Amino acid sequence: MITVEKSDPFSSESHRLIEMLSAELAAITGENGETNFSVETMNNDKALWVLAKNAHGDAIGCGAIRPLTQNIAELKRMFSDRSEPGVGSALLTFLETSAKQMGYRELKLETRHINLRAVNFYEKNGYVRIDNYGPYIGREEAVCFSKSLY
Repeated sequence: MITVEKSDPFSSESHRLIEMLSAELAAITGENGETNFSVETMNNDKALWVLAKNAHGDAIGCGAIRPLTQNIAELKRMFSDRSEPGVGSALLTFLETSAKQMGYRELKLETRHINLRAVNFYEKNGYVRIDNYGPYIGREEAVCFSKSLY
């Protein structure tokens, strides 16, 4: 059984998962993904950091949303250690539901073309490719997605 709950992004569990994600991204893309994310950005009423935990209470995944505009949030730092199936889906469902409850109408995200696991995951979950936005404009290695929450 996987549970997802709001968590402290500064906790040791969160730090461990962020480090695992950074290492995996560096192996896949050559960059650790930390350029466009800082844990400090989670210190905002319209931001949310969550952890997925297994039946033993061990943190096995993480994810976040942070505001882009009043109505649009960005999905960040989605990661599963893949120790159990369904972690990514549980995280995504929780974050989408939370974003909607927080008043967001749309979620956007960026990943890399080369990160096929992520690209396929988001497409399978109803995200559509959009023009690159914000810091990803003009970056050919980046691919951006969006999903309407209504």
